[in-house]
Amino acid sequence: MKPLELITTLLSEEGREDPYPLYAELREHGTLVTVEPGYLVATSFDAVNGLLRDPTFAAQDASFLLLSSSILSTNPPEHTRVRRLMSGAFTARRVAELAVAIESQANALIDEITQKGAPADLIDDFAYRLPLGVICELLGVPEKDRSWFRPVAADFAIALEGTFTLDEAAAAQSAAELFEAYFSDLVRSRRGTRQNDLISELVSAAELSESELLGNLALLLLAGFETTTNLIGNGVMTLLQRPEQLARLSGAPELVDVYVEEFLRFDPPVQLTSREAKETTVLEGQRIEAGTYLMALIGSANRDPDRFVHPDHFHPERPGNTSISFGAGAHFCLGAALARLEARIAFPLLLRRLPQLALAGEPLRRNRLVLRGYESLPITWT
Repeated sequence: MKPLELITTLLSEEGREDPYPLYAELREHGTLVTVEPGYLVATSFDAVNGLLRDPTFAAQDASFLLLSSSILSTNPPEHTRVRRLMSGAFTARRVAELAVAIESQANALIDEITQKGAPADLIDDFAYRLPLGVICELLGVPEKDRSWFRPVAADFAIALEGTFTLDEAAAAQSAAELFEAYFSDLVRSRRGTRQNDLISELVSAAELSESELLGNLALLLLAGFETTTNLIGNGVMTLLQRPEQLARLSGAPELVDVYVEEFLRFDPPVQLTSREAKETTVLEGQRIEAGTYLMALIGSANRDPDRFVHPDHFHPERPGNTSISFGAGAHFCLGAALARLEARIAFPLLLRRLPQLALAGEPLRRNRLVLRGYESLPITWT
C-alpha cells in the first residue's frame, strides 16, 4: 500500500487492533515517509528519537482548551518553567518513597479480587484502580471522589487521539469541563488549607497561572493512570499469550525489571505523538519546511529491526533494550519512573497471588491508537 493508504488503515478500527504489520510496511517506504505534502511520518528509531529531541520541532496545541496550557502542549521556555515546578514530585527519591504505599494498594486490590473469586476483569479490578489510586494520593484527590473518574477520563482521553468523531469531541469537551470545575474546587480549598500533596505544592509555588495549574492537574491525572493501566494490561496479555514467559516470570520475579522494559518496547501504552516544524530544517537527510506536520510512530520505532534484533519477538533479556516508549527530549514523560515502579511491583504480586493466571474469556481492545490498551481483560486462576 501507499503511505496515505497505510496511515488511513492505521487510523481505522482494524489498524488500531494490530498496528504492527502496518508499521512494518511503512518502514519499507523509508525512515521519514511523506504521506502528503506537508505531512511526514517518522518510522524508525533514529528518526523518532531525532524528531523528539530536536527543539526545532514543537509540540502542537491541544485539541481541547483545558490541556492547551499543560506541559503536553507547550514548548520551551514556558514548558521548561512549568515542568521544573512539577518535577520535584517525580524525582527518583520521591518516587522510591512511594514503593511501600504502592505495594499496600496493590495487595489490597488483589485481596478484593480473591475474595470475590474468579473470574475477574484485570482492567476494572486492578490495572485501572492501582495507578488511579497512586496518582490520586500523590495529587491529593480524596478517595470518595475517585469513583466517577473512569468514565469521565475515558471520554476526556480522546483529546489525546489524532482523530475523533463529533460525538466523541462533544463528550471530551463535557469531560474537560467536569475536570476543570472539579480541580478548580480542589485548588480553591488548598489555597485556604494546605495539605501534604502535589496540588498544595503547586498552589504554594504561586508561579503558575490558573489555566496552567488546572491544565496540568488534569494532564497529571489522565496521564498518571491511563498509560500505566495500559502498561499493566498489555503486559499481562503478552504473558498470557506466551505461557513459557508467564511461567518464567512467575518462577523468577527478580527478572521483573527486564520484563517491564520489554513490555514497554513490545506493545507500548502510547503509540505515537506529533510535532510541527517551527522553521525550515533537516531531519534524516531530508529538508523539512516550516509548518510541516510530523507524526512520530513510537510503536514502529520500538519494532525497528535496525535497532532491535528480531523486533517482533518478545525477548525480555535482549541486550541494549532501550525503547522510546516514554518519549525523548524536552517532553520525555515526567512520570516514567513512577510508571516503572508501579509495574515492577504489580507483576510479581499478580503472578504470586493469582497462580496459574489464564484468560477467562475474550479480551476487548479499546478502539484507540495513541493510548493502546484493553477495555476488559477477563482472567481466572487456581
